[in-house]
Amino acid sequence: MSVKVKASLSELSEVSQRIIREGEGVNIWLFKGNMGAGKTTLIKEIVYQMGSADNVNSPTFSIMNEYLLEEGQSVYHFDFYRMEDESEALDIGLEDFFYSGNLCLVEWPEKITNLIPEKYLEIEIGDIENKCREYHLVKHE
Repeated sequence: MSVKVKASLSELSEVSQRIIREGEGVNIWLFKGNMGAGKTTLIKEIVYQMGSADNVNSPTFSIMNEYLLEEGQSVYHFDFYRMEDESEALDIGLEDFFYSGNLCLVEWPEKITNLIPEKYLEIEIGDIENKCREYHLVKHE
């Protein structure tokens, strides 16, 4: 499955709902894009659309944040931008999170390529003119 969606920031809730539908059945979602592309902003909207009242922010320094959904499920948000080596991800127990059955939202997955399971949703965010973004979704199963 491969889908491309072009949208402005004002259409972020619709984009998030589309990603949630497309990602059904997949627990690992990888967010790719340049610095400032809007990865955290998109994740914030996705978590909100899924029913969390938690404050979503980038876990750049903590590496991982946990958010709770209304039903009590956890969503894990990772940011590997500052990671120097994949062993750091293993040290925080990344595999336990990935195989927990809970949704894992991963920024900068390029830093942990050898640790990514075979089944994941890739969301690549690209800039286009007039503050619009192109979201390219690829489901790997």
